[in-house]
Amino acid sequence: MTVAIKDCRTEYLVNPLGLDKQRPRLFWRVESDQPGMLQSAYQIQAASSEALLAAGTADKWDSGKVEQGHSIQIPYAGVSLRSEETCFWRVRIWDQDGVQSRWSETARWTMGLLERASYKGKWIGPKPDFIEGEEQPEAEESGAIVTEKAERVQRRPTYLRKEFALDGKIKRAYAHATALGVYELHMNGERVGQQYFAPGFTDYHVRVQVQMYDVTALLGEGANVVGAIIGDGWYAGTVGFLGDKVYGERPFFLLQLNVEYEDGRRASIITDSSWSAGSGALLYSDFIKGEAYDATLEPEGWSQAGCTTGAWTEPDVRPGYNGLLCATLEPPIVVTKTIRPISITQTANGTYIYDMGQNMVGWTSLTVSGARGTTVTLSHAEMLNPDGTLYLDNLRVAVQQNHFTLKGGDVETYEPHFTFHGFRYVELIGFPGEPDLDTIIGKVVHSETPERGWLETSSTMVNQLYSNITWGQRGNFLSVPTDCPQRDERLGWTGDAQIFARTAAYNMDVSTFFSKFVQDMMDCQQPSGAFTDVAPDAGWIRYKNWSTRLNWYAPDNAGWGDAGVIIPWTLYVMYGDVQILETRYDAMVRWVEYLLAATDNLIRPDYANYGDWLSIDADTPNEVLATAYFAYSTKLLAQIAAVLGKQADAQRYSELFAGISAAFTSKFVSPEGRIHGETQTVYVLALQFGLLPEDFQLLALKHLVADIEARGNRLTTGFLGVGYLLPALADHGRSDIAYKLLEQEAFPSWLYSIKQGATTIWERWDGWTEENGFQTPSMNSFNHYSLGSVGEWMFRYMAGIEADSTDPAFRHHIIKPQPGGTIRHVKAHYCSLYGRVSVEWRLDDQGSFLLSLDLPANTTADVYLPGSVAPVRRGSGEHNFVVNSQSNGFKDGSI
Repeated sequence: MTVAIKDCRTEYLVNPLGLDKQRPRLFWRVESDQPGMLQSAYQIQAASSEALLAAGTADKWDSGKVEQGHSIQIPYAGVSLRSEETCFWRVRIWDQDGVQSRWSETARWTMGLLERASYKGKWIGPKPDFIEGEEQPEAEESGAIVTEKAERVQRRPTYLRKEFALDGKIKRAYAHATALGVYELHMNGERVGQQYFAPGFTDYHVRVQVQMYDVTALLGEGANVVGAIIGDGWYAGTVGFLGDKVYGERPFFLLQLNVEYEDGRRASIITDSSWSAGSGALLYSDFIKGEAYDATLEPEGWSQAGCTTGAWTEPDVRPGYNGLLCATLEPPIVVTKTIRPISITQTANGTYIYDMGQNMVGWTSLTVSGARGTTVTLSHAEMLNPDGTLYLDNLRVAVQQNHFTLKGGDVETYEPHFTFHGFRYVELIGFPGEPDLDTIIGKVVHSETPERGWLETSSTMVNQLYSNITWGQRGNFLSVPTDCPQRDERLGWTGDAQIFARTAAYNMDVSTFFSKFVQDMMDCQQPSGAFTDVAPDAGWIRYKNWSTRLNWYAPDNAGWGDAGVIIPWTLYVMYGDVQILETRYDAMVRWVEYLLAATDNLIRPDYANYGDWLSIDADTPNEVLATAYFAYSTKLLAQIAAVLGKQADAQRYSELFAGISAAFTSKFVSPEGRIHGETQTVYVLALQFGLLPEDFQLLALKHLVADIEARGNRLTTGFLGVGYLLPALADHGRSDIAYKLLEQEAFPSWLYSIKQGATTIWERWDGWTEENGFQTPSMNSFNHYSLGSVGEWMFRYMAGIEADSTDPAFRHHIIKPQPGGTIRHVKAHYCSLYGRVSVEWRLDDQGSFLLSLDLPANTTADVYLPGSVAPVRRGSGEHNFVVNSQSNGFKDGSI
């Protein structure tokens, strides 16, 4: 037998820098070739150096032998660490027979700056007169293009630099950087790190994230330079349709570079008035308005010692910042894929339109050579008009264009700095010469959330649906879960996120991504207890108040504010994160109590102004939807209280849920089981949230199925109902109807858009139809994720990979595949924190069901076979099952 400890992590991360938790959580994964292997105990050792740890001297912590099977979410309980201190750790385990493993490879984490007083730098940026519109004619003179849609001349990003000397051999050097805005960090001519749009999108009135970099290898004895380019970003740039300068007038940058010499001396380089500020090739760069870059204005060598180019002045120094400086919680935004175009077409105007073959988010890299002063424009769009031109109407006031002015001479390459686009098609304008398929390359950009799930079926259409779901997630998980990546919105809508959260967690590792988004929601929670519709709020509350004349405003919105409970619960189920339940518990209680205070006999009033957003041919009554979600948040809060050992609260909220359910039935359900509104969504929510007595469940199911069948097996659900539609059917014995909806190709359906060539999930079912063409351009994104929440059903029900909430994070699996429809074969895997579980099932020519299952070490599963009621318990390893079509009541295509 061999047992190995793999993938040691701290706070979900591999060897992270810049933590600010004194009790970070530790994770590891067990691998073993012994079937049924279980961890029975562990021992963790932590030390101040790798050498001490190797010698067995655990001067920071020795847990001793702990009798426990969990290998995730283990809190460090050793000596408190200082700022910038590194802690090295290792772990070994014992199996169920008491056999001890070898020690794991050494892992580590490094603390950031732990106290506000440790930050010695000043916030520096452009002076007010450095960014005024009247200075911008310089941009026009240099050949930059200001588009007609730009409502104002864009401000120029600021270049900052500091030259300094180091007088000894360097042992280590850490840079702590952040911005009110966005920044790129440079050092001695090199860009530091691979991430974009740092420090990420937060509510800057409350907090800003600090990034920590190990820059030891970039520094040397003698002259050195540290520099930064800062842009407006979310702080001072355009934020959706909320306008610009939402948080501040102009960007600022903060840096502290701490150097430790080999001889023990220390030095710090900080941002202050001794730095130099100037402008460069970036004429403007804005998330919504695009970018213009003039290479003739590049201050060559600006981040290297001895630079003599450019006009440099003293920066403005901001008096201070009252928000929190916190460790970076979210994953970095990085380039995750490159895509080459599949075709190029010359237009009648002499421009060239590329088809990338995939609707994507990021930008295009351009390779070009030509005369100095030539400007090339890259224009991006998701769709084409019938005449072959770019479809731009759905961008509203967004400008998905980048302009590059050549400096001339050698071959030049260009990528934007502080903007991104949603597109499949790219128009190349003003290109000198004849471009080819190598002229541009698509760069796919999103928060670094590695793939964790995969699914394949015998249906090519369903496989494309799964691909579209994952691409929709890639395109919209960028610091926050945005609602679209192309038009002037790109906000963190909470309702969109909560309905998709479980699907997202099956597809990719969203542990830190959603942990940060939960923090955003908490930062925006109102004194009343209400959660905002978007997070970070970015002035949305003020916008809603302004919109009262449009009758949009409500204190909360059902299904959106409930994300403050649903997403933490999802993180618990998928990752075993008890800490997020503990730290957010009071906020969740405030939310439910806020809802309760505004009820009439436990019925929520018309606080659901978005309703079942973008439902099709159905209008779910707001009070039904609001009361259903009120009940669901209460139900989850009761479960959360039980997990945390708060038994009195668990009982109180369980009783409250029962009261809401009874009020719901009394108010909205007829004796015949018809629910007020009679939409698919009212039945789905009532069934899935457990609001109905048992006798009414069968009646509601009958009415739901009747509505679906009367429409030719078509759905009508919008954002809030769609994710629960197929689970509600499957949980109540109608997987046959669920598969009919899944495989439906007629409008409206998931596969209809695929028949029209979609490579991502559309915002609306009718974004484009054969009868009517494009829907209203005011809200018609072709890259959204919410309607892709069917991905959860594909993993949990079709493939049958389910987590047990009583032993979460897939330490114990529920394996319950439900075959159906025309699908004859499904393969899927999911890589949990405990390891990879793989499921493959197929129906043979005789209709027998064959299941192959591979469970990771230190896990178990209850396996439910078609036609059976009682599960079969299995441990780790490979398992195979055959269910003959003539036995156990199993029939081909049904359960």
